[in-house]
Amino acid sequence: MKYGFVIDNRKCIGCHACTTACKSEHQVPVGVNRTWVKQVEKGEFPNSRRLFSVMRCNHCTDAPCVEICPVEALYFRNDGIVDFDKDRCIGCKSCMQACPYDALYIDPENNTAAKCNYCAHRIDIGLEPACVNVCPEHAIISGDMENPNSEIAELLSRQQVKVRKSEKGTNPNLFYIDADELSLNPTATVKGEDYLWSSQSTGVGHYAKEAEKMAFSNGDVVQALMDTNGQSTTAGEVASEGAAKSVNVLLGKGRRAYDVADKGILWGWEVSAYVTTKAIAAGAFLVPFIAMAFGWSEVNAAAQWFGLGLGLVFLAATGLLLIKDLDRPDRFLNVLLRPHWNSWLVKGGYSITVYGGLLTLLGLATWFGWSQLIYPVQWLTAIVAVIVAVYTAFLFAQAKGRDFWQSPTLSIHMLVHSFMAGAASFAIISLFVESNSDWSSFLKYVFFASISVNLFTILIEMMTTHPTQDAKQTVDMILKGRYRNSFWLGTIVLGNILPFALLVFSAGNPTLLALAGVFVIIGIYITEHIWVEAPQRIPLS
Repeated sequence: MKYGFVIDNRKCIGCHACTTACKSEHQVPVGVNRTWVKQVEKGEFPNSRRLFSVMRCNHCTDAPCVEICPVEALYFRNDGIVDFDKDRCIGCKSCMQACPYDALYIDPENNTAAKCNYCAHRIDIGLEPACVNVCPEHAIISGDMENPNSEIAELLSRQQVKVRKSEKGTNPNLFYIDADELSLNPTATVKGEDYLWSSQSTGVGHYAKEAEKMAFSNGDVVQALMDTNGQSTTAGEVASEGAAKSVNVLLGKGRRAYDVADKGILWGWEVSAYVTTKAIAAGAFLVPFIAMAFGWSEVNAAAQWFGLGLGLVFLAATGLLLIKDLDRPDRFLNVLLRPHWNSWLVKGGYSITVYGGLLTLLGLATWFGWSQLIYPVQWLTAIVAVIVAVYTAFLFAQAKGRDFWQSPTLSIHMLVHSFMAGAASFAIISLFVESNSDWSSFLKYVFFASISVNLFTILIEMMTTHPTQDAKQTVDMILKGRYRNSFWLGTIVLGNILPFALLVFSAGNPTLLALAGVFVIIGIYITEHIWVEAPQRIPLS
């Protein structure tokens, strides 16, 4: 048994009865939707038409939201329905980042995730979903796709159907008859400031404030339109809405006539800050460890203690930022007590916990002189520190809704940041704690090497041809759009080139070395802020 939906666009009249029935059936609050009807206008009068597409959860066979959920709040039923348990949800919003179809939202009344669950309570008693029951044109067909006698199975065998974003490999079970790419593909139309029912684009209720952050403005890369020569043109280059419409007509594009509000930036400054503090926590141990392990520099007792102390302090800050980012922080222990081991959020949570325990154990072993324990614990702590440094890259990779995060260089990016942050922390500390010349020289070499690798990694991430339009659009936004000043001045100049120059001319001056460290840490935060936020500005529906 495997339930699915067919949306027959030949019949849909855009009446929104399905949206209303869904809201009534599930008491969905104002400002959010489990199902909605997107409307796109195509062509130029009088040769024009309006396209309707019912949007909702696709109940994917390989649902990325289920894989990434750290507490199994999302799960598969035996009949293929992707259901959710709001009593387990911690409000981490990972599922919303993982879903390529923008199907999930945070319920403003209980701050937990929610979505279409196929009206599972109705299915269990032999009824059809509310949207199917109310549709006046029978444009929504539900049923068991594995039953050859069901209407949905017959339609799927006779009609040519289309799914949204098949390249994601989610195997969605929501199919469209007579689908149009302009309606199904969110990057095929520009979302401007004003259009019919555009008040929906500004957000209401719970999402009113968040959606304001996503507002269209000249200079934002909202959409990538392909001109006749195959070159990319951004909506930020369009002088006015009228000009944008002319461009759309010229290129045979459509425009949105009705849509729902953007959900805004789901992972904000807390996530950027936690990635930064995590880099410091890992690097504070890794930098002195490699100096001792390979005999590259003598590390005095003060530096070793500072490494342990910085690791614990910034690890605690990382944990607090993670908890603060949750919409249900009261349930944060569910990550450890009710874990879903496929989620990298769980693996990361346990890695942070183990890392903190190992740092504490190493401190006790050093304090009490347990010499036989110190060496193996140091190596074990180093291994876990590397995991702590890079696990977020694998978490981002599970967020399949954001193409830019699928970069294979992201783990290198985060590991290098850890070494940069660790060296920066010790450079700042050297202003207040006496250190030998070998240690200062070692820190400079770590700086030179890590900054060089970091710049090379950024070059690869920015210059390599990206496989999807969403990823290309994000790169365009970083290099030439909304984030260009932060990237070029903050990431490249302040965070890399200026520290590199200070190191070249420092000549053993601890003040210049410390100043380079300050700039590096600021640059790391700016970089992480861009890398976290920019992909979230790409529309998913």
